[in-house]
Amino acid sequence: MQLPTEVQTTIATLVTAGYEAFAVGGCVRDLLLRREPRDWDVNTNAKPDEIQSLFPKTFYTNDFGTVTVLTGSEQAALKEIEVTTYRIEAGYSDQRHPDNVDFTDILKEDLARRDFTINAMAMNEEKIMDPFEGQRDLEDKLIRAVGNPSERFSEDALRMLRAIRLAAELNFELEDETFKELRMYAEAISAVSHERVRDELVKIVASQHPEKGFTLLKDTGLLGLILPEVAEGIAVGQNKHHIFTVYEHNVKSLQFAADFKYPLSVRLAALWHDIGKPKTKRAKGNDYTFHAHDIVGARMTEKLMRRLKFSNELIAKVVHLVRYHMFYYDVGKVTEAGARRLLRRVGKDHFPDLIKLRIAERKGSGVPKAEPYRLRHLQFLVEKAAQQPISTSQLAIAGQQLMDELKLKPGPQIGGILNALLAEVLDDPKKNQPAVLLKRAQELKDKDPAELKALGVAATEEAERKREDDIKRKYHV
Repeated sequence: MQLPTEVQTTIATLVTAGYEAFAVGGCVRDLLLRREPRDWDVNTNAKPDEIQSLFPKTFYTNDFGTVTVLTGSEQAALKEIEVTTYRIEAGYSDQRHPDNVDFTDILKEDLARRDFTINAMAMNEEKIMDPFEGQRDLEDKLIRAVGNPSERFSEDALRMLRAIRLAAELNFELEDETFKELRMYAEAISAVSHERVRDELVKIVASQHPEKGFTLLKDTGLLGLILPEVAEGIAVGQNKHHIFTVYEHNVKSLQFAADFKYPLSVRLAALWHDIGKPKTKRAKGNDYTFHAHDIVGARMTEKLMRRLKFSNELIAKVVHLVRYHMFYYDVGKVTEAGARRLLRRVGKDHFPDLIKLRIAERKGSGVPKAEPYRLRHLQFLVEKAAQQPISTSQLAIAGQQLMDELKLKPGPQIGGILNALLAEVLDDPKKNQPAVLLKRAQELKDKDPAELKALGVAATEEAERKREDDIKRKYHV
């Protein structure tokens, strides 16, 4: 658990000058968990002007006693180290920022203002300061508020989402009293800006255990407040092809997307792909239908993503995936022409993510096979359809150039020569150079056009067969 050299140097500089200094907060937590810290913070009893006087390169642009020390490190997480004076805070009228900030000389008073015990530890090369037993909670895998949970949440209501995000990232549980107070205080999340809610939500979705995060969101009541569209599916049963409710299916699809390390756009689409089902559910005999739920769900997805201030680029990508997640792909019924139409409809760039979404949602339905044969077969058909046709247009010389150079008139002879040249290029792509082709064309210009054309047709068919065999092997079909 050795501190990085840059952190050691920062602490040593302060201590040599007669001050206390410790690494604090999330970096200590991550170090104890053998995780790579994303950034490093140091706290000290030195005042901001005293900190600045000790380091050659710093900047100080806030009212909270934080001086950024530029270390010159080549590691991104250590280029800048935030050095903050011990402080105490009072009054949070906007439920985010303290109304008053006062400096203190006592480390414990500084740690007492922090959110959770696992974030309220400090360390240097000699010892760990842990007045709120954060190490015990790390061992017990608990997220526990420092002191009175209701006070911590009233200081910044976003801490409720942060608690759940930490649980999802670390696979921890919420301590009982912290959970109880969070549930009682949940309504206060309405005071938090959409942008801050979005950022914590994205971190939950991007975590290793998003299903745990969404279970906590549901159980604390936060889900219905920040994502009512997802909460609508909690008690909504599905048809005989599903063993889970709409909500369970959406969240389990998200978890499988996380297990497969799919990108954020696919994870969000997995979470929202069926949110249109509660509004489209209709009884049909002993079963149910959800006609057009993909269309309804895409509209709902766009609306909620705009509410949460997602970027236009990400909105477009996720909405497109939700809209087309119901694509049809039955072997024997989807032809190559159908694959081409599907590719035009969903877009070549979107198709790989659409396959990932289908795999995640199939797994989320309780179907044991992640990528059934017919899905692999569709990938084969689509990749085949996406390949440009092998033709004379790929040659480095065109018909008009042949006519000009060989003094020939338009006619079957030009087509025959081009086909014969194509046959040679397919056999040896290095020959696809204007000078090489023109020289060979001179040798071919007096041959029978039909014979030349046959050479090209045979070579093209052989090249297409080889290409198709390669794609089949790729998808095991």
